[in-house]
Amino acid sequence: MKEITQKVQIMFAELGNSQYGGEAVSQLEHALQCAKLATDEGASTELIVASLLHDVGHLLHALPDDAPENGIDDMHENLAKDFLSRYFQDEVTEPVYLHVNAKRYLCTREAGYQALLSEPSLLSLQLQGGPMSEQECLGFEQNPHFHSAIQLRKYDDAAKIPDLQVLPLTHYLKLIEAIAL
Repeated sequence: MKEITQKVQIMFAELGNSQYGGEAVSQLEHALQCAKLATDEGASTELIVASLLHDVGHLLHALPDDAPENGIDDMHENLAKDFLSRYFQDEVTEPVYLHVNAKRYLCTREAGYQALLSEPSLLSLQLQGGPMSEQECLGFEQNPHFHSAIQLRKYDDAAKIPDLQVLPLTHYLKLIEAIAL
């Protein structure tokens, strides 16, 4: 078993039952729902793994769960990219890193998107810089991982359903093993 597979198992075993940012699901439920959505859409293995691990930065910092309510951005996308870059290529790490900016982008580009965000997502949006400017949007659209980041963001937004039936983490560990460096 590869080191990253063991680390993912340990992180989710120790911290996966913690609440996912004020939502009605746990960190593990959210991760598994994201991976399920990616799988159901026929996404690449890399995007499925990115979907599973996109919020792993929340499990890596030492901040309290209520950090956003106290005006603190945990910068989880940076922590996740730094951690995952040791184990995966850009096809996994870049959508993870960019999923926060994808939310900011969609708030600017998709009419009605911001109104659909949950209260915790709206709070984090403000801490993360708010909706993108036109110039930021144009720059973001040039990123080679733009489309994957947008897709991951949409899975992220939809993966907050209490008691949704999903495959266990062990199912996705095989995918991690298959593509890890």
